[in-house]
Amino acid sequence: MNARVQRVRETVEAPLLVTNVTNVRYLTGFRSSNAAVLVERDRLRLFADFRYADAGRLVEGVEFEVTKRAIPADLAGRLAGRIAFEAVTLPYADYELLRAGGLELFPTKNVVEGLRAVKDEQEIAAIRRATELTNAAFERFAGERVIGRTERELAWRMDSALHELGAQGNAFPTIVATGPNAANPHTTPGDRVVERGHTVIVDAGAMLGGYCSDCTRTFAAGRLPDELRRAYDVCLRAQLAGVERVRPGMTGIEADRTARDVIDAAGLGEHFGHGLGHGVGLEVHELPRLSTESGETIEAGNVTSIEPGVYLPGVGGVRIEDLVVVREDGVQVLTSFTKELVTLD
Repeated sequence: MNARVQRVRETVEAPLLVTNVTNVRYLTGFRSSNAAVLVERDRLRLFADFRYADAGRLVEGVEFEVTKRAIPADLAGRLAGRIAFEAVTLPYADYELLRAGGLELFPTKNVVEGLRAVKDEQEIAAIRRATELTNAAFERFAGERVIGRTERELAWRMDSALHELGAQGNAFPTIVATGPNAANPHTTPGDRVVERGHTVIVDAGAMLGGYCSDCTRTFAAGRLPDELRRAYDVCLRAQLAGVERVRPGMTGIEADRTARDVIDAAGLGEHFGHGLGHGVGLEVHELPRLSTESGETIEAGNVTSIEPGVYLPGVGGVRIEDLVVVREDGVQVLTSFTKELVTLD
């Protein structure tokens, strides 16, 4: 019996229509850009269009059915009765199609995502391999000359390192930010040139075996001015406090506070605008969230980032991020590249 599917059955009383393709993969192992699963009490039906028919028929433990390409419209004529659906994923237009077919629909939220948040040891091993590859890519990047080069060029160098080391893809588009751009947490690498005295934020991750890694380090381009050096020191203290203090049983808000208190005490709280971290797995942003807006509780088996930042508008920024596994007695850090400030020419 598929234990993941069984946990869904224990969570939702009615049949659950899963339309998030990452959740489809998590429950069945089936990879497709257009698929759905119906989890019923005694059946598990997998739906996909003709393009994926051969692959779908090879999936064990499911009843595979070929549909039209517009799966919700097709299912509106196949299904009947009371059906739960993924409210975050299903577009309203598709909801209307299903409802017009006579289905009694009721919303659910994060049923499968909540299961995905707690990784088994096989998943953790896959994330560890992706992280080890990313660690090696950062080691390579630390040998680069950065002054006089553009963010875009340096992002390409990081991407090249990831792929040369065996990544099957990027977990997300690599971020390289320098100068005032480094004060924008999720900027896009552009033509800004690294100058002496700038910080260079590099945020990158590998996709390997279907699982993601995520790491951020901030480098110094030559000697940093005192303001940025202090920002780095404060950010590092905050990051180390998070690694030391995050435990299962904490709320995501409490976990965020472990690092935020350090930055607040240094008078830089207004310059840390995002959360402390997020879950990582099949996707680079998963549950739980470690933030002031989190509604989750940290559990053993979560894999999360711990990534405080200090962003000084018009000046630059710092972010330091590790990927960790939450264990019963604290966290196990997967990221190994040094967090001491590395200065590059």
